[in-house]
Amino acid sequence: MIDYGKVAVLMGGTAAEREISLQSGQAVLQALLNKGVDAVGIDTREGFIQRLAVEKIQRVFIALHGRGGEDGRLQGCLDSVGLPYTGTGVLGSALGMDKYRCKQLWAGANLPTPKAMLLHANSDWDKVIAELGLPLMVKPASEGSSVGMSLVEKAEDLPTAWQQAAQYDPSVMAERYIKGQEYTAAMLVINEQLHSLPLIKLEAQRKFYDFVAKYEANDTRYICPCGLEASQEQALQQLCQAAFLAAGASGWGRVDFMIDAQGQAWLLEVNTVPGMTDHSLVPMAAKAIGLSFDDLVLKILDTSF
Repeated sequence: MIDYGKVAVLMGGTAAEREISLQSGQAVLQALLNKGVDAVGIDTREGFIQRLAVEKIQRVFIALHGRGGEDGRLQGCLDSVGLPYTGTGVLGSALGMDKYRCKQLWAGANLPTPKAMLLHANSDWDKVIAELGLPLMVKPASEGSSVGMSLVEKAEDLPTAWQQAAQYDPSVMAERYIKGQEYTAAMLVINEQLHSLPLIKLEAQRKFYDFVAKYEANDTRYICPCGLEASQEQALQQLCQAAFLAAGASGWGRVDFMIDAQGQAWLLEVNTVPGMTDHSLVPMAAKAIGLSFDDLVLKILDTSF
């Protein structure tokens, strides 16, 4: 077995996704212990940098979702003290967290993504609707787990949706709504080669795949194999790999996308530290290729080398 040294699983933090991160972190920690890795869980809400030194940590598994853990700040901190960590570095983390700038990058690379605009208190709401149409999605630009996100179907609801999203992030974006099927592609580097795991089709029994559908509802359906023709699935996996690499992401992660009624794929976002709970999608995709949760966690830990 590889000598990983003493591993810290960083979790919790102070972002809106704190509770999900604690669940992910505990699951990851247990998997590492099951595999005989010398590992300890650390909640970054308390002075964790000192704890890393006290514990003589040699490697870090990042299980922090959202700002402070997934946006490049933690990655920069670990770089500065010379500690290797799982997944994406500073630039890719920052881009992945900022959905609007990630979409600008994708558009510049001729990758298909729905048109979007930034909103603020003095936005011309009529102009936004003229540009993007109705319905449209409003979301914090730098939050995950669909926190603060809403589907706007009537023009008069747009200012309220902006206010709701702005509670979580001063940067709020409106995005053209894509009516169709939602899919996700889990990304994992195995033996230095980036692989897209089998696609998962998501069927939420709500208006869209929101926080409740992700973490609380028992009627959300996850379909894997996803039901697409093999050649179409392969083409979509390649598109998602291109999107992942264009955003500067590496190691492991997830790319979410929609397919509209005409069969056109639309990239939504890249997640550089996806959930690792019992509801999570990356473990589900790994299971489809015979990779157990514990083995998946070790593969992700390998991305720290």
